[in-house]
Formats: sequence, structure tokens, C-alpha cells
Amino acid sequence: MSQGTLVKRQFGHRARLVLSHAEVSAADAQAHAARTMWNLLHAWWQMMPKDKRTLAHADAAVRRARKDLDFLAVLPAQAAQAVLKTYVQAWKNCWQGRADAPNFKGRIRSVMSVDIPQGRDLNIKRVHRRWGMVNLPRIGRIRFRWTKDLPVGKRAGIENWITGARLIQDALGWHIAFRVTTLEPKPEPHRGGEAGIDVGVTVPLALSDGTTYEHGAWLTEKETAKLRRLEQRAAQRKAHRKSGDHTSRRLRRTYDQIAQLRAKAKRRATDWQQQTTTTIARIYGTVVVEALSITNMVKSARGTVEEPGRNVAQKAGLNRTIAAEAWGRTVTMLTYKTARYGGSLVKVPAPGTSQRCSACGVTTAGSRESQAVFVCKNPDCGWSGNADHNAARNILHLYRIGLVAIPAAGRAVVRRARRVKPPTAR
Repeated sequence: MSQGTLVKRQFGHRARLVLSHAEVSAADAQAHAARTMWNLLHAWWQMMPKDKRTLAHADAAVRRARKDLDFLAVLPAQAAQAVLKTYVQAWKNCWQGRADAPNFKGRIRSVMSVDIPQGRDLNIKRVHRRWGMVNLPRIGRIRFRWTKDLPVGKRAGIENWITGARLIQDALGWHIAFRVTTLEPKPEPHRGGEAGIDVGVTVPLALSDGTTYEHGAWLTEKETAKLRRLEQRAAQRKAHRKSGDHTSRRLRRTYDQIAQLRAKAKRRATDWQQQTTTTIARIYGTVVVEALSITNMVKSARGTVEEPGRNVAQKAGLNRTIAAEAWGRTVTMLTYKTARYGGSLVKVPAPGTSQRCSACGVTTAGSRESQAVFVCKNPDCGWSGNADHNAARNILHLYRIGLVAIPAAGRAVVRRARRVKPPTAR
């Protein structure tokens, strides 16, 4: 992992591709072939006895399939091998408890993608301040948007190189994600302070020192109005479609426009998260967050026929808002960015952090008077302040007393860790 004082770091960079109609068709064909290859491999894996489920037998099956099925031949051989390696790794992740078992990939919900495992075949070259060129197997020489300095040409060397790439399609078109490996000096221990972070809906990020990071709407007023019109149009056209009929071209076009606006909102949200998490990682040496179970938080309140739920529409709206904030993605970014700057990220148990008073440590009923104000009802305290900052201070206090959440087998286990630093007075 390290070579002297150098540490290997791997990251990805995503850039927009500029494809003609013929090149889009070629990329679509390869992506569908890769998805079909995955499904055929999954069916073969389930039919074969356990002693035959080896990498060598699977490789032989993939080679035969590419010879027998013409539409699989459009997928480059290296991309087919990448599908095989990804599938085998998916089973390893399942056996080790890191993920669920792999399954069939549907045509509609699956992400269209093609892997290019070897970086030397890309032949990347910068031709303009804003544009670069890259070789895509069986597609050709393609132009892409140059938004980040990549290790190509004279900049490429033993200390930084591109190991491969992946073609990905979303509602905004085809993109290429480069896999970049660099050897950087090992970061010195971060000398910044400690900060507890409380995530929320009204205030996205509230820190224990009183700092807040907020954002506005991801779509403008015109874009929001257009999205509302498109959703209404889609509902009207869907109402006139009979059960079992194919989706009309007009309805499919409306769905594509809706997906484009939502993808644009997601791209803006991700950009805000990238900038915000980078700022936090540069300032603070230790970042403390809650070990939230977001999957349980966004469960539907519909209930059953015998016991129907209450406030189902309100809970559904809250679930959509929580999903839009993407708290898990924020924690993931903070994890690798704090490590890059020499800091660390710690998770603490979540229960009670918003109801407990950060001044006296007592939980009393009615202290959370509103979404924004916390007033301690303890007669001996009476502290009042911002509710989000109060929760962030409680999160930081749990870390300081050594109560951290250790992930184990897909769940968070709370344990009292050995104190690294003495407690700091509030």
C-alpha cells in the first residue's frame, strides 16, 4: 500500500462524452450486451453444482456464449471478462456479509454501463482547454469534457496513472468515469479540532461549534414548474393507457424529460456535497456523525389492511425529503476525505441525541418545543438554544466519553472505546 513515505490513493473522475447517433447506438448495444452477459452468467451459476462454480468454468462459459450468440460479440472481450470478475466479486461480498446476493438485472431499472479494464487502451489526449479525446473499444475516438487535470502525456509517470474507465449512461447522456491511481506523500496527522455533525431536513448539516451548511432548492422556479407540468402530463397519459398496453412514445418521452430534470437536481446536490465535505475535512481533524439506519427511517407508514397506518402521505413526503438529502453519500464522502487530509471520521449511536440537553445531559419531556428551538425542562438547568446544534454537541460528547458505534456484519454495534483524548469542557 505504501512505498516509503508515499501512499497509494485511488479515486474516480467522471466526464461527459460527446457522441453521435451512431456512437450512441454502439454504446447502447455494448451496455445491453454486458447486462445480458450478467444475466446469462447468473443463470449458469444457479444451474451448476457447487463444485463447478469456479472462475475457470465460468470463464469458459463466457467464451462459449460470445461465440454462440452474435449480439454478445459486440461486447469487447476485456469488457466481458470485467463482467465476470464483477459477478464473482459480488458473490464474495455476499459471503462476507457486505452485500446481498447478486440477482438478475432488469432492462429498465439497471444502470447502463460498460467497463474498460485497461487504461493503456484509452490513449487520452488533451486537445483543448475544455475538451479531451479518448479511445473507446469498438466505438472510436471520442471527445469528452475536460474538467480535471488527468495524468496523461508528460504528466503520466510512476506516481500517477489511469488504470481503467467505465462508460455510464444516465438521463443526461453518456459519461466516462476514469479510475485514477496516485502515489502521494502520507498525510500528517490533522491538527484541527473535533466537530460533531447533526444531519437534518430543515438544516442539512449543523456542527457542534455553531456552524451550519445549508443549500437552496436544487431546481429553479422555472425548472420546478416544468417538472410539475411533466408529471401531470405523464399521469394523464398513463390514465388513458389500458392495462397490458405498451408505453407510447409520447409517454416515454415525457418520462425521459422528467428523468433529465431529476438527474440535473441530483448532479447539483452531489456538487454541493463535494464542496461542503471538502471544506469540513480541511478544517476539522475528527468528525463525529450518527450511525443512522436510513433504510429503517424511510420505511412506508402504509401499514397493512388489518392495521392501516396513519399520516401516510405526510410520511411519504418526509421519506422523499430524507432520500433527497442523501445522508449516506455525505458520510461516505467525509470518510475518505478526512482520511486524505490526515483526519478521521467516527460514528456514535443515534438514539436520544436530539432529546437530550447538551448542557446538563438530562432528557426531559417537552424540551424539544419546535423543530428549531430546544429548551431544557430540567428545573436545575433551563438551557435553551438551537435544536440542531444541541444534537451536534451531544454527538460530539458521545465520542469524547468513548461511546462509539463499531460496524459489524452489516449492523452497528455500540461499545465503549478506550478514550484517546481527555474530555474537554463545554
